[in-house]
Amino acid sequence: MTNPNPQPGSPDKEPASEEQAAQNALGNTERAEAATTPTAPQERPTLGRLFLENLWAANTFTVTLLSLVLAMVVGAILMIISDPDVLATYAYFTSRPSDAINASWTLVSEAYGNLFKGAVFDPAAANFNTALSPISETLTYTAPLVFTGLSVALAFRGGLFNIGAQGQATMGVILAALAGFLLPLPPGLHLLVAVLAGAVGGAIWGFIPGILKARAGAHEVINTIMLNYIAVYFLTWLIVQNGVQDPNRTDAISRPVDASAQLPRLFGDNLRAHAGILLAVLATWAVAWLLNRSTLGFELRAVGANPDAARTAGISVTRAYVLIMVIAGVLAGLGGSQMVLGTTAAALTPLVVAQIGFDGILVALLGRVKPWGVALAALLFGALQAGGNRMQSYSGISLELVTVLQALIVIFIAAPALVKAIFQLRAARAARLQTSLAKGW
Repeated sequence: MTNPNPQPGSPDKEPASEEQAAQNALGNTERAEAATTPTAPQERPTLGRLFLENLWAANTFTVTLLSLVLAMVVGAILMIISDPDVLATYAYFTSRPSDAINASWTLVSEAYGNLFKGAVFDPAAANFNTALSPISETLTYTAPLVFTGLSVALAFRGGLFNIGAQGQATMGVILAALAGFLLPLPPGLHLLVAVLAGAVGGAIWGFIPGILKARAGAHEVINTIMLNYIAVYFLTWLIVQNGVQDPNRTDAISRPVDASAQLPRLFGDNLRAHAGILLAVLATWAVAWLLNRSTLGFELRAVGANPDAARTAGISVTRAYVLIMVIAGVLAGLGGSQMVLGTTAAALTPLVVAQIGFDGILVALLGRVKPWGVALAALLFGALQAGGNRMQSYSGISLELVTVLQALIVIFIAAPALVKAIFQLRAARAARLQTSLAKGW
């Protein structure tokens, strides 16, 4: 017979009891309440927590800072092993280790202390001018390096390797000096003409490898290296010509640049820092705007990323290559002009440009070919150069050690995997997409 009051449940299973039905009903009620209850928003991490989480990550800031630490550690080791008196204390290290440790600490701390005092600030300064002298020297060395670093960095962003910043700076200093002592112009106008002449000299020396690359496919590295030699030997020949050489001297030196063509000094006549550092900051801003905000900068970066794709998109690669090298030449020429219009020298000599063009390559690499990064890298190199002079005078450390420190910094920054492995850095978060690559003005 069929049960007139069937129990609820599956026909394939035994009917559910009243207790089971009650439990199921209670569970359904709890799940419904949980579904309808609003979820509390997740707490956003604080700024301090984010800083601590990313402090030991392999990001650009951390790698750069630790690269400086590693370079200073290696530099300290080189100081110790190159000092015979300190090294002699390690002969009896096992019997009296305190002698070696104290001698090493004294040597290294005094050397780096003098490096800081010569580059940033001397607490024992007797007067205002003496206190400002270290930063004045740092800014003096920094200004031309900003220009040559920007020159190399801009070419990098456009897909070219500008080894010719040295030659472009040399042509810039030649034309700037000639305009400085050959043209009888009033103050103000004379300085403007001399600065523009330096820019034109660099532009000409940048145009040559640019047009050869664009029209003939000639590699810019070979061309710029050869043009470096041509510029240097042209300078050497020009100095001893009549009308250029100082008539009161028998050695290879030109007539001095007129005072009306000199860049004004920032902190008075007793300190060397001049207005060139202000021009360097302005140039950094201009290059950053050009690359990140202008249509021309977008085209230059597109050509540097993929010239074939840029050509397909309607961008003239030939025009881009020429413009890249011309603008890079202008920047390097401005850097060179400061070597004779500023306070480094007042006349042309065979070594007036020093190594600012080649140092500009290191500055560009250290600044990761970004304009403001290049400016900060140039400031670091300028500080090392200014502080190195005091370190050599007061601590007896060779100035060449500063060059070693510069090279070590670049080596460690160029090998972030090595720094990450040494300090066991964890991987940094993926960087956000650069939307600026897809837009221009």
